[in-house]
Amino acid sequence: MELGATPIADGVRFAVCAADADAVEVCLYDGAGGERRVRLSERTDDVWHGHVPGVGVGDRYGLRAYGPWQPHRGHWFNPAKLLVDPYARRLTGAPADHPALGSVAAGGAPDDRDSAPYLPRAVVTAAPAQVWRPPLRPWTDTVLYELHVRGFTARLPEVPEPLRGSYAGLAHPAAVSHLRRLGVTAVELLPVQHAATEPFLAQRGLTNYWGYNTLGYFAPDSRFAATADPVAEFRDMVAVLHDAGIEVILDVVYNHTAEGPPTGPTLSWRGLANRTYYRLEPGDPARYRDFTGCGNTLDVRQPATLRLVLDSLRYWVLALGVDGFRFDLASALLRGESGVAQYPGFLAAIAADPVLREVRLIAEPWDLGAGGYRVGGFGPGWSEWNGRYRDAVRDFWRGRADSLAEIGTRLAGSEDLYGEGGRGPGASVNFVTAHDGFTLRDLVSYARKHNEANGEGGADGTDDNRSENNGVEGDTDDPAVLSRRRRQVRNLLGTLLLSAGVPMLLAGDELGRTQHGNNNAYCQDNEVSYVDWDGADPELLAFTARLLELRAAEPVFRRRHFFTGAALDGRRDLVWYRADGAEVTAADWHAGGAGTLGAFLDGARADAGTGGSFLMYLHGAGVDATVRLPPAATRWQVVVDTAEALAGEYPAGDRITLTARSLLVLRAVDVAAG
Repeated sequence: MELGATPIADGVRFAVCAADADAVEVCLYDGAGGERRVRLSERTDDVWHGHVPGVGVGDRYGLRAYGPWQPHRGHWFNPAKLLVDPYARRLTGAPADHPALGSVAAGGAPDDRDSAPYLPRAVVTAAPAQVWRPPLRPWTDTVLYELHVRGFTARLPEVPEPLRGSYAGLAHPAAVSHLRRLGVTAVELLPVQHAATEPFLAQRGLTNYWGYNTLGYFAPDSRFAATADPVAEFRDMVAVLHDAGIEVILDVVYNHTAEGPPTGPTLSWRGLANRTYYRLEPGDPARYRDFTGCGNTLDVRQPATLRLVLDSLRYWVLALGVDGFRFDLASALLRGESGVAQYPGFLAAIAADPVLREVRLIAEPWDLGAGGYRVGGFGPGWSEWNGRYRDAVRDFWRGRADSLAEIGTRLAGSEDLYGEGGRGPGASVNFVTAHDGFTLRDLVSYARKHNEANGEGGADGTDDNRSENNGVEGDTDDPAVLSRRRRQVRNLLGTLLLSAGVPMLLAGDELGRTQHGNNNAYCQDNEVSYVDWDGADPELLAFTARLLELRAAEPVFRRRHFFTGAALDGRRDLVWYRADGAEVTAADWHAGGAGTLGAFLDGARADAGTGGSFLMYLHGAGVDATVRLPPAATRWQVVVDTAEALAGEYPAGDRITLTARSLLVLRAVDVAAG
């Protein structure tokens, strides 16, 4: 049985999972806000359903559920509370910050105030025709670009003002042109499933800008709609991006919902089937198990909850055309009774689904519970945000690497994490910055977070930034400090975009975007978070585009299989070099500090067996260093020097000077025979 509101010839069939309810009503609203209640007359297993004549597409509705008020047993039924249909394809507006949305009155009795005036309405929506297509390119040919729909175009001058910050704005030729000029192949959108703002933010006059607080798993967020039809506008945006050769990946939040803890607002799931949808404390069903830091955790061990997640994912793929998903705090979806299970039902269900197993699947492989850090643990079919890559690259370039072995392993695709089960470098989503944390410019400009505007007394946001300010905290006009920062940004970009694996850029990093030291701008729906197009750095944009052009042109930077280091016809696919031109030894690998590491990448041993061969030097020390060019080629041509001190060609055996903390890439003009 299809759940939700399904238009049929003479009305709408409603169906909702409410396992322990005694009755469920559909509440229909007219243009003046008047309510008409219709009790669903049929029940099949845990689903209440019924046909309501005289209702059609565009009509607004909610639900009310009747049943026991027994919080100590996990039952929170309260018909005074209007509830959002978990399968609603469209929602209007957001919940108001009003105490009537809470279920509990003084003394633990049910709150009898009607919450309907303060809750969004679901809208009966016809299911769009299916538009699914599988992703078109290999993982290692993919370049991800993480962006916020509103923040990306809110200040883009070429986009007409009514379209800025919307799905239509992202589909505007000016936005698409930037993505294509830069060279990214997929956008990873921060949550666009309809979200709500937490009460504590609303009371500070703030909103949940990022949207990691989902209220409607099927509904495109109306905040980002420039038209009256967010479903059609979203679908049109996807089609435009596809026509430009750009895939669309959604950041999805199935680990928790917008209802928060039991003391939070009752908006949907808690009032319909609390014991079905949420993980309850085994010894105290009135409390939730919280592995997310958001007050609740969805229980995908329950068949109805797992179905909700799978149905939602398939809808976004089949009906709206998206190419894949990044799962927020994905370890929470793998938890068994006593920890993170290796083969839980969630992964098995995805692997068995003929649609979902074919799309992009990216895990944020951790949650906030014990044992939840699972980088490398999601197995075949999945790629993962590689947190160890982020940390290693940041540490190396600020001169605090534990060893050369760590940065070398990350540069080569993290085989230690993804080498089993047939996985390759494409399983590693490499990133240095993301929405959560400093921007790239701030990473080299601030030694500590500056989150005062969030109103939490500096308690929010991580303190493990692995950043440095290069001599001055924040903005400065000191030319020496600005020069060091400029070089460090280019070092980080060069490492990211030329490493084996799948690079992910944070929107605006290629333009020099700053959040002025705020490393947790989740509640800043304003200039702090928006991409500053007027203040863009055109030289940095050109540098980033040039790196991506080099990556796209040369197969050796897009390997689908791990390097072996083994000789074939006298040549090795990867050779590591020291500054003196000799090969790196075991002792060198485990020496502390961020010294000098050279890597020769043989293009003849790349997957396609074509393209150039390259020598990369990562020089993380704070002083200049002299290196001797190895004999892997007879001549070397400078392609990238982040210090802009070297140019032209140099013969093998020449000694050249690497500027303190700089990255150098040279092309082999004549590769040696052995």
